[in-house]
Amino acid sequence: MSARLGTVTATYLGTATVLLRIGDLTVLTDPALDAAPADYPGARPLHRTAGPALTAAELPPVDLVLLSHDQHADNLDPTGREVLGRAGAVLTTPEAAERLGGRAEGLAPWESRTVTAGATTVTVTATPARHGPEGTEHVTGPVTGFVVAHEGGTLYVSGDTVRHDALTEIGARFRIDTAFLHLGDAHFPSTGDRAFSMSAGEGAALARTLGARTVIPLHFDSWDHLAEDPDRITEAFAAPDLAGRLRWLRPGVPETLRTT
Repeated sequence: MSARLGTVTATYLGTATVLLRIGDLTVLTDPALDAAPADYPGARPLHRTAGPALTAAELPPVDLVLLSHDQHADNLDPTGREVLGRAGAVLTTPEAAERLGGRAEGLAPWESRTVTAGATTVTVTATPARHGPEGTEHVTGPVTGFVVAHEGGTLYVSGDTVRHDALTEIGARFRIDTAFLHLGDAHFPSTGDRAFSMSAGEGAALARTLGARTVIPLHFDSWDHLAEDPDRITEAFAAPDLAGRLRWLRPGVPETLRTT
């Protein structure tokens, strides 16, 4: 039996990985699904401290993966790549699509695609993102966010990004019901005080710009480089103009989202 049109559930798996059920469509974001602890060498080594709330074997068949980028293990790790290979479709950056091949398709900012499963059709639009301070793009590589428009409303998934002027246009183009914001204020010993994802305060400021009715934090835990205390997120959204907008998802538990 088809899910009720317009119904959206979200299951938080950890870091930037969320399992979404939008009507008949099953969507997975940034699949990082390795067990912990795990280490990933590189110019900025990564260390995972907690594993996902669901294993890859526990996932249902995935119709669509929304992949903000493929170059960092906290967004796509070896187990996530296996899941990616079984997904019906993958939307990501053009550069990632070229590297991944197969079903991966790259979208430039503001490009859109429709995806259908059963009686459900969504329109996915790529949005601007920048994974660090201006001038570090050659190091961090390209990243994208996504807006997903469905019969019951509109979701925004920021991808790994810092707050910058290009994000302002998202709120001007779309009425955002639920915004999944990648936070964590990512820092590395080798890059000093440079941040590579939004802090709690920057996330709150972006929520104001977007006008999102509900904000769900992602990308704030399970890794050494995500060191900002999650309590800071609650504090940042305690401002009177943001009251009632913040929503925490319980790991591994499907939760129904508010829709239009």
